[in-house]
Amino acid sequence: MRLIPALRAVALLGCLLAEGCAVGPTFQRPKSPADAAYANLPNAQLDAQKVVPGADIPAEWWTLFHSPALDTLVRRAIAANPDLAAARAALRQAQELAKADRGAFLPNVGLEASTTRARNPGVLASPLESNSNLYTLTTAQLNVGYTLDLFGGIRRQAESSAALAEAQRFQTEAAYLTLTSNVVVAAITEASLRDQIAATQKSIAAQARILDIMRGRLRLGDLARADIAAQQTLLAQTEQSLPPLQKQLAQQRDLIAALAGQMPVSEQPRVDLASLSLPQNLPLSLPARLVDQRPDVRAAEANLHAASAQVGVAIAARLPAITLSGSGGGAATNFATLLAPENVLWSVVGGLTAPLFDGGTLRHRQRAAEAAYDQAKAQYRGAVLAAFQNVSDTLAAIDNDTNGLRAAERAERAAADSLAIAQGQSRLGAVAPLQVLNAEQAYWQTSLTLQQARAALYADNAALFQALGGGWWHRVAD
Repeated sequence: MRLIPALRAVALLGCLLAEGCAVGPTFQRPKSPADAAYANLPNAQLDAQKVVPGADIPAEWWTLFHSPALDTLVRRAIAANPDLAAARAALRQAQELAKADRGAFLPNVGLEASTTRARNPGVLASPLESNSNLYTLTTAQLNVGYTLDLFGGIRRQAESSAALAEAQRFQTEAAYLTLTSNVVVAAITEASLRDQIAATQKSIAAQARILDIMRGRLRLGDLARADIAAQQTLLAQTEQSLPPLQKQLAQQRDLIAALAGQMPVSEQPRVDLASLSLPQNLPLSLPARLVDQRPDVRAAEANLHAASAQVGVAIAARLPAITLSGSGGGAATNFATLLAPENVLWSVVGGLTAPLFDGGTLRHRQRAAEAAYDQAKAQYRGAVLAAFQNVSDTLAAIDNDTNGLRAAERAERAAADSLAIAQGQSRLGAVAPLQVLNAEQAYWQTSLTLQQARAALYADNAALFQALGGGWWHRVAD
């Protein structure tokens, strides 16, 4: 009967010596929120698009816009963007640090060798068996040291380092996704600004011709000065709107060059709104999959894992530690006899260290680790909430901007019809040139609004791909 407790004790000792007992919480991946859902789902199918719930996202999602110039811009940015390069280097660093911490599972082995030429004075006894005071002593020994991971502190540290490397991997994916999204939106914005500037310049030209005609009528006494002043005000306001657009265009071009890792003076491919097309099938990941697809959420989860492991590290630091070390080698005045039996030296040392009093330092470090764990929990929950907010906001933007685009297209068609009618009547002499110019002015104003509406919807589509994670899980690692 007494044999069973003894066997248990031996088994427990074997467990401690082989693996140790990992103290601290054992990390488990958080489950998806039970109430995970998106708000602002489109009430009806979009004009040129079909929302496909549960559809997957390609790694190169920007190719769905079918613009070779846009594809070239994104490839340039991926190849040369310094922020992405820095993220990749940080990932390599984190991975190497994680591998370095795993080395603590194995013994440390080192070699020491030295040769000493010395002479002792006659008043001192010779340290050698030969009693020679002048000698050359060669010593070589192999040292081995190992720390038993009794309570899993080493394993928890390695677990934390591996989790931090995982967090950096997802931060790199987030940097990749942010870069590609920024390039797509910047290219769309730049194309929209060029179209807006062109429409504004044509509107200014139409208004200037209207003003010339009105001045002619004023000289004939057919128009009041108040009408001239009103037209001048309108022209000045339209002219005033042009420099901000030109400033934004210059800044947007500089931004695209910077994202591509190039100087502002470099030429970049230009994307035209007319060359873009909306993705016909707009994927919408299932809510339960969003937390697995968002790299920022996965990074927050990995940070939570690392914080959990650090609690175990802090607890293990308060418990005893056993170290084993040994050395073996030889010492001789003749190198050829270094390992002769009479010259062999060796030692084996076992050590036990245990904190007895430290003024509460280790206790407070454990509490600090537990507080960091609670902080990581809150940050993870915040990342999940932000993910669902992003998707819901983007869905609302797509729905409303689609309606805005429909209205802008109707307005532009109506203005185009009005201009065509006015031009036809002018050729028949039924209307004055001033009416044609007014119709032309209205057309260019609606054209400007239409370009803005199109750009907004394209940007919304890019934002949705980003909010859903961007398909990084299909991308071949660099």
